Amino acid sequence: MDFMEAALELAREAAAIGEVPVGAVAVKDGAIIGRGYNRREIDRDPLAHAELIAMREACRALDAWRLTGVTVYVTLEPCAMCAGAMVQARLTEVVFGAEDAKQGRADLLVGHNHTVKVTRGVQAEASSAMLRAFFAKLREG
Repeated sequence: MDFMEAALELAREAAAIGEVPVGAVAVKDGAIIGRGYNRREIDRDPLAHAELIAMREACRALDAWRLTGVTVYVTLEPCAMCAGAMVQARLTEVVFGAEDAKQGRADLLVGHNHTVKVTRGVQAEASSAMLRAFFAKLREG
């Protein structure tokens, strides 16, 4: 299974309900154990980022707060909040699509007592195109 494609599908679901199109899946041993897409507007919750939702689901699936051996695939570079949560959860790896020049903080995933492996640019153009189209539509009206 193409895990980034699964994250992109979740991002499309977010866009369809008016959320910023970011999707994420948490994967362990080749299986998706957590899914999420942005829900800040719908949930009225500043913490409802795709990655955090997918990680929360993964924690429930594993019945543990440590996400050792888990990779999160997300369509947009994690922000500082999500990067911090990834370090705290002992996530093994994050794979992301589009770089986020304003809010992205993948740099925070390294240099701690736990370092999260970072893979950048997977399906970057598809992720970026979806975000550009979403914001262009917002600006139109």
